[in-house]
Formats: sequence, C-alpha cells, structure tokens
Amino acid sequence: MPTILISGAANGLGAAFVEAYRSQPETRIIAIDRSPLKTPHDNVHCHTVDIADEDSVNAFAQDIKGHPIDLVIHSAGIRGLVPSAEDRHPNNVAACETMEVMDAATMTRTFQINALGTFQLFRAILSNLKAASNSKVIVMSSRMGSIGNNQVPNKDAGSAYAYRASKAALNTIVRSFAADVPEVCFILCHPGRVETKLVRCKEEGAITAEESVQSLLPLIERWRKDDSGKFYDRFGETIQW
Repeated sequence: MPTILISGAANGLGAAFVEAYRSQPETRIIAIDRSPLKTPHDNVHCHTVDIADEDSVNAFAQDIKGHPIDLVIHSAGIRGLVPSAEDRHPNNVAACETMEVMDAATMTRTFQINALGTFQLFRAILSNLKAASNSKVIVMSSRMGSIGNNQVPNKDAGSAYAYRASKAALNTIVRSFAADVPEVCFILCHPGRVETKLVRCKEEGAITAEESVQSLLPLIERWRKDDSGKFYDRFGETIQW
C-alpha cells in the first residue's frame, strides 16, 4: 500500500491533493496541518503539526517512525503579507507586501514557515523516504521565487519581499536536499496562481486548487530521479532560477 504525506492539508492545494488521492485504491494518506484536521475517510490519517516548530515536527517524526513514505506533497506555506496592511487593504494583495510596508516580523515569520519549516520537516522524515523505493518529494514553490523572473519588463516583478525571498530560500534548500539525498527525487513546482486562504481576496487570474491539482497529477506520476532538483510550472515547463 503506497503512503502519501500531504502537508498544509487543511485547505487550498493540500486539501485538494487529499481529495484527489484518497479515492485511489490501496493508498494511505498522512495529512498534516498546524490546524486540527478531521476526516471521515479510513485511509486518511490526520496529524496536527506546526512545521515551524521543531518540537512539533520531531514529535510527528516519532509518531511515524519506521513507516516508509512513497510520496510527499509539500504545500504548507504562507504568503507573507503585513497583517496591519492587510487589515487596511483586504482586497489589495500588492499593497500588503511593498517595500514601504514590509516589516521584520513579517519577513521572519515567512522565512520561518516557508524555508526553515520545509528544512525541518524534510530532515525529520528522511528515514521514512529512504525506507521506500523510488520515493518522491513534490514541493509547491512559486515562480515568484525565481530570481531570473523578477526583473523588468516582467509586469509582476518587484515587491512581495517576504514571499519572494522565502521561496527563493526554499528553492535553494530543496536543491541541496536533491544533491545530498540522491536516492530520493525532489521536485520544485509552481502550481499557478491559485485561489487559497493565503490571502483574503481572490487574486486576478487565480485558478481553483482543484484545477491546479488536476494539471499536476500526471506530472507527479511522470517525474523521475532524472528530474530531481529541477523547477517546473504546472504544465511541465522549466522555470529559470
């Protein structure tokens, strides 16, 4: 029975991945989120885990010790908007992440979850990944973490300081895992601009989490160790670093 670990499983992409995989025959899902989870499905096993808290991550690793993990879908993360600015501009994401409003607390919290949290989780479950044959780790990154993409004349260049920097750090961390743990396949993926609870409004051009997941499922099945350490969009096209 293959085992799939899905982080950020309470909503958005994580919840959509749980729904997509739970109906597959003989599949066991480990769903984790910092918010308590409940499910009526016998093959979905829920754990409350705050990936930014090392003690929480280590306790979870002890709970699943000795259980091989075949696939990880890592979608836990935050957008890094300044809370006070978001209170003033709930319908304007861009206004909540500019140079002028960005503060140290928002930057630190975003790095703690998006970058450090990823490192802590992956390091803690390495033995589970190594215990499975041909295991894969699929990381929901963002094109906004691409340094090459963040330049004029790209209309989406600039700003988003906490999110861009934390996703660039995330990309580097995952590349290092790919180099240090060659027996596991690590893939970075931009799922598209997805409508989630990371922001309070629906961003222009945002697609549903279900639409994003349906485009990613065949790619996840196709990606192999030759793809490890690479960065793709939801159509399978390479994204520059």
